[in-house]
Amino acid sequence: MDPVSQGVVGVVASQQASRPKYLLSATLLGIFAGMTPDLDVLIQSDIDPLLNLEYHRQFTHSLTFIPVGSFVCALLAYVGFFRWRPVLSFKEVWLFCALGYASHGLLDACTSYGTLLFWPFSDARIAWNTISIIDPIFTLPLLVLVLTATIRKNILFARMASVWVLVYLAFGVIQRERAEQAGWELVESRGHTPLELNAKPSFANSVVWKIVYTTETHYYVDAVRVGWGTRIFEGDRIEHLDLQRDFPWLQVGAQQAKDVERFRWFSNGYIALSPQHPNRIIDIRYSVIPNELGGMWGIELDKNATHDAHANYVDGERDSTALKRLWEMVTSPTIK
Repeated sequence: MDPVSQGVVGVVASQQASRPKYLLSATLLGIFAGMTPDLDVLIQSDIDPLLNLEYHRQFTHSLTFIPVGSFVCALLAYVGFFRWRPVLSFKEVWLFCALGYASHGLLDACTSYGTLLFWPFSDARIAWNTISIIDPIFTLPLLVLVLTATIRKNILFARMASVWVLVYLAFGVIQRERAEQAGWELVESRGHTPLELNAKPSFANSVVWKIVYTTETHYYVDAVRVGWGTRIFEGDRIEHLDLQRDFPWLQVGAQQAKDVERFRWFSNGYIALSPQHPNRIIDIRYSVIPNELGGMWGIELDKNATHDAHANYVDGERDSTALKRLWEMVTSPTIK
């Protein structure tokens, strides 16, 4: 999720183990440790544009790395501050850091981006699809509660924050199941037999969901609003990527061909040729308007590139009306 949400949830976790007089320390350590795993974004290469895709949400986010990552956080915090102002022992500093750090990967796994929770034992990207990567309705109440707990030195507000985390994520599970059920009903009405169907929350809300399903030849993208009733926003379809058909000039073993497979792994296989850009491969799982195929990111191949040249990473075009259109979907009436 976004850094603010990660820091706030880190605070929620660390405050659960705090006594009232240590809430300020728990808050600061929770923010620090809760945000630290995202330092993996610094792993980049000017030569290899896809390196960051491989390492973001990788080892720093895994369950096995929690003892290491939290120990490093605790050591830095203790040596840099608590050693000179001994409010907490190193053990207490480490406990708050461990709770904050552990919350990060678990929260990221609740989104649809994918997190390598079980690295190094598995390279499967875990995505529970229960919350958007940015969701102010989730984050803002938490921010108010943890700040109130810290200022008033009252654990009750910290407990209320933990309840809000659990309730909101459980609500996301219910909404996901409802969206998937609506998706299956849409599939049935079309007479399709999908190989897989997923529902993913759209940007910044848990009301409108993106439905993506795949058949033998195509991906289908639709949206569903799940409120008191449901409303389907039918979308479009696109053919699976076929390298021999779409890029007949791409040599087997060339670095660009390897990069396509790296991007396929990152995208959980949901890749296709961009309708607007003939040499661009997009991740169809993401778009601001959930029933469209825009693609928020992708890779671009170059026919004239050398054998060892990498594919280029590209962001999708920005649509100035996208957020307004999404809001209209969120606030539209639901019809069953």
